[in-house]
Amino acid sequence: MFAIYRKEMRSYFINPIGYIYLGVFLAFSALLCCYTTIISGSYDTASYFTLLIATFIVLIPLLTMRLFAEERKLRTEQLLLTAPVTITGMVLGKYFAALTMFAGGVLLSCINFLPIYIIGHAERVGEDSTTMHIGPVTGEIVGSVIAVLLLGAALIAVGTLISALTENQLSAAVVTVGVIAVMILLNVFNMLTDSSGQPLINSYPIRAVIDWVSVISRFSAFSNGIFDYAALLYYSSLAFVFLFLTVRVYEKRRWG
Repeated sequence: MFAIYRKEMRSYFINPIGYIYLGVFLAFSALLCCYTTIISGSYDTASYFTLLIATFIVLIPLLTMRLFAEERKLRTEQLLLTAPVTITGMVLGKYFAALTMFAGGVLLSCINFLPIYIIGHAERVGEDSTTMHIGPVTGEIVGSVIAVLLLGAALIAVGTLISALTENQLSAAVVTVGVIAVMILLNVFNMLTDSSGQPLINSYPIRAVIDWVSVISRFSAFSNGIFDYAALLYYSSLAFVFLFLTVRVYEKRRWG
């Protein structure tokens, strides 16, 4: 697995895709952070993380589209299948390489919060000299970063499976964009209301299914600085299921 992991990490920087991904990710995150906090005169980072998640619709396919589709394009898939490594090790090596790139971008983007902390200050109010702190809430930021990493891990697993099922990188990217867009934006349907303020979807079972499928519905607890173990289990299970399916795809190809 570690040999596959090192090979994939090198390929991200031998090819321009790694630089493109990190450059686009850091540029988008900096602009979003500036627009939603400093320009808006707010220390609330909820809008920043919400918009950042929306960019995953485009950014994560950049990481995953080449994982397996490129092997088929370069006719090296059979070399992988006959290499002295288990299918599980091969899949995990590629997956963790993409996850490392993603996590590196997220952690590097945390530098965007430094200006907010610098601008934040404490004001003395009242005759009793009570101090009111004005600035970002660290717990909310840390919780949101953890949630973003968990969400990204699940979505990268989705892209890994799609890359294993498609013939070329462009197809993998297009399909991954569509699937991730549905998973992220699906919860919007539960928020839609009619002119009287009633939800457009009145059926509780349908709303419950949408809420379960949507990956955003479990983000709110983390954004409030609360560690949600149910959400951790959900994102971990989602990643496990899609990686398991990827392993099954390649086991079938090896022995089929």
